[in-house]
Amino acid sequence: MPTWLVIVIVVIAIVVVGAVAWLVRQEAQRKRLREKFGPEYERTVETHENPRAAERELAAREKRHAELDIRPLSPSARERYTQQWALIQEQFVDRPSGAVDEADRVLVALMAERGYPTEDFDQQVADLSVKHSRTLEHYRTAHGAKLAHERTEASTEQLRDAMVHYRTVFEDLLTDKADRDEHDRNGRQNRGTANGGN
Repeated sequence: MPTWLVIVIVVIAIVVVGAVAWLVRQEAQRKRLREKFGPEYERTVETHENPRAAERELAAREKRHAELDIRPLSPSARERYTQQWALIQEQFVDRPSGAVDEADRVLVALMAERGYPTEDFDQQVADLSVKHSRTLEHYRTAHGAKLAHERTEASTEQLRDAMVHYRTVFEDLLTDKADRDEHDRNGRQNRGTANGGN
């Protein structure tokens, strides 16, 4: 077999292996993003020209989120927000629209205390989507109801629905899984230290 033919076969083999590796990597990335972002993955794909553009955006969200200083709440802050939320729910009976406005305000304050930027709703949604994608649609729905109420008078039932959606997001941010995982790790470490000391 001529040397040039061996070289051509080797080059073709390298190109094929490289292409297969690239496709496998792309599929693994797609699967990871789909699992991580859940319904937000499909929503983002629908708003882009192609899935790769959507995946680039989701990867950019992850990168931005990694640069944020997201932190768990202290127990005292968690208790303070829990008390504020209880007061908002009591207020709903007499002032439904005021309670919805206050729910939005407290939720934004909670985001800020956790380390999320809060200047722009669309950016809030993008930042939250990385760790809180399962409750993101609740936030969009509640915020949409609040804006609709500002334009026209919403019914008490619509405001009640908004409160339920806000509460879902509030509870997720108040005690999110990342906090629980860290707490569990610290608990295991503390038990290990205590057992080692015996």
